[in-house]
Amino acid sequence: MEKDKINILAISGSLRNSSSNSSIIRQIKTMMPENVNYKIYDGLGNIPPFDDADAIPAPVTGWRNEIEAADAVLFCSPEYAFGVPGTLKNALDWSVGSVAFSFKPVALITASSGGEKAHAALQLILTALGTKLADSLLIPFVRTKLNDRGELSDTVTMLAVQSLVTKLILAITGNNFPLPDEQ
Repeated sequence: MEKDKINILAISGSLRNSSSNSSIIRQIKTMMPENVNYKIYDGLGNIPPFDDADAIPAPVTGWRNEIEAADAVLFCSPEYAFGVPGTLKNALDWSVGSVAFSFKPVALITASSGGEKAHAALQLILTALGTKLADSLLIPFVRTKLNDRGELSDTVTMLAVQSLVTKLILAITGNNFPLPDEQ
């Protein structure tokens, strides 16, 4: 890889800042090597409902630009009503007609009480968008794996998240980049 740094865009499927998924996204930032620019996307709630209008709203253009500028995208999403949270699904729907996600390495974490249905649905959606799924992780009963500050405290889960981060970085760079455990 010729660049000194890689850019990873992190997206929480929950709009709530105190959600388990938002907490995990923030904690993952501490796992990144120094030469990773890790940006947490915070505009999901600003994206208007999807329609097939010719004019693309500014928040959608911003969403697509953020994705295109990233070398990879990391999602961490809950499951709502046995499916993908509406705001995340809406944003992804706006991406279908673009090439923003085409061949983009992505990693997916679904952290919820159960999460199996949203996890499967998100994997299908990411396939439809043309992404390269580097890794995915289902964290069921997520609240039992967090401490009172909302941080992952379960060792097995923490190791699985670190492995996912490593696989995402490798999907971007190959083997010529310092990985999280090499810091």
